[in-house]
Amino acid sequence: MKNHNEIKILKNRSIIKFEGEDFLGEIGIDGRIFKALTLARISVGVISQQAIENGISILVHENDSENAVNCLINEFEEERKSGKVSQIYSINNVSVLGFVAEDFNKILAELARNNVFPLLLNQNSSEKRVNIVVTSSQDEKTRNIIESEIFKKPKTVHLAIIGHGNVGKTLIDQVLESAEEIKRRKKIDLKVVAVANSRKIAFNKKGFDEGWKNEIQGAESPSDIKELISFSKDNQLENLIVVDNTASKDFVKNYQALAENGFDLVSSNKIFNTLPIEEYRKLRYTLNKNNRRYLYETNVGAGLPLIDTIKLLHLSGENITRIKGVFSGSLSYIFNNFSVRNDKFSTIIGEAMEKGFTEPDPREDLSGNDVARKLLILARELDLINEFTDINIQNLIPEHLLAVDKNEFISRLEELDEEYQKIKDHQEKDHVLRYVGDLHGDLQQEKGLLDVKLVSVPASSALGQLKGSDSIFEIYTESYGENPIVIMGAGAGAKVTARGVFGDILRVSETK
Repeated sequence: MKNHNEIKILKNRSIIKFEGEDFLGEIGIDGRIFKALTLARISVGVISQQAIENGISILVHENDSENAVNCLINEFEEERKSGKVSQIYSINNVSVLGFVAEDFNKILAELARNNVFPLLLNQNSSEKRVNIVVTSSQDEKTRNIIESEIFKKPKTVHLAIIGHGNVGKTLIDQVLESAEEIKRRKKIDLKVVAVANSRKIAFNKKGFDEGWKNEIQGAESPSDIKELISFSKDNQLENLIVVDNTASKDFVKNYQALAENGFDLVSSNKIFNTLPIEEYRKLRYTLNKNNRRYLYETNVGAGLPLIDTIKLLHLSGENITRIKGVFSGSLSYIFNNFSVRNDKFSTIIGEAMEKGFTEPDPREDLSGNDVARKLLILARELDLINEFTDINIQNLIPEHLLAVDKNEFISRLEELDEEYQKIKDHQEKDHVLRYVGDLHGDLQQEKGLLDVKLVSVPASSALGQLKGSDSIFEIYTESYGENPIVIMGAGAGAKVTARGVFGDILRVSETK
């Protein structure tokens, strides 16, 4: 193991830059620089020549920078008059890090991923010794990244968790419970350094522990993305991930700024991926440009590996011809039960609400909008440019109950019974009801056909055999023909969703 002291850091330095045409390669320039500075009692660090910039850079202590600039302006007065030297100036507040590295390119790539771009570097290839100069505001972060690479220390990943309702709370507990195990097994040190709700954001540079709820109670900072970005910069935090566990239309407006400021994104919030295609593409462009990741496996199918499977098939050139299934855990529970029991439709909705399968206002589920959003997200994974307005949605709520307030709607649920009993009774023999999303049509064109509706299917079919609140997805492809790839399992619930979000966090962390 190499000695820990091998990363030397010199703070409070300044770069003095000479710029000028054909200035390089002049005999005796270095000697004149040294001589002038030695006479002025200024000690010099690294000298670096950059052919591309036609310039020379030297390092001095920042207390000497003004003096050094003046002294060199005097020394090279002739060259300045003739235009050979165009300018001599200083860049203050820099630090130098010196270390020995086997694979310096990998370190450079890691630094770039964290928005650290050395102002100067010089390498002694025979000794593998490297000196890099970075701004002082990034020197600690730079040291952490280099240490993690050279000494194979666990890589610290800093998490900001937005939303600590059911999913967020479960996720924080899962991260805290597994942190030691993940550190040991995957060499990743996960730290939850920020937790926010819609009002306040709490910070803890060292990482929250089991008492995180109390710290949020006492948090002073308003929940503002600028606070989070400043916190990450002031504390020089590397490997940043923001986790959006909200259903907020407002929070998704911050994705762009977060990606530009060094954050990767993990989200269980479906809103962003169903925004107008212009905004959707703009974020993808920003992510690409800034080398950031955005994972959202739980947007459709909670903890099931659905989006990933579709991405892989699509990227490998597999021609996906149709995707169809039961996308909503709450509507799955309602129709799986209503189809085989003699209870009223309203009774079963009440049951689903009691079990926490529906949103507080069950119309969110019964409107079909949630299923429509999920279907649109999958369509866009196939590079289709459909918009939300293209989707044909069968809303399950009678028109006269659309506008009443939530409590009144819940008290009048029985008004749905007669209609749905009729639909159930008029099915073919051995058929059951399912509320499905269906993406079909010619998916090689710019747009597909998207339908969200109540259908009657044979009880013996894959869709017909669905149980509980499970989700099912059938992916039809050209190669597989009539036999779809079927993905089925728990499609709802805070635990399952949190576990899926956690999986995304680990995938982003491992590629960091």
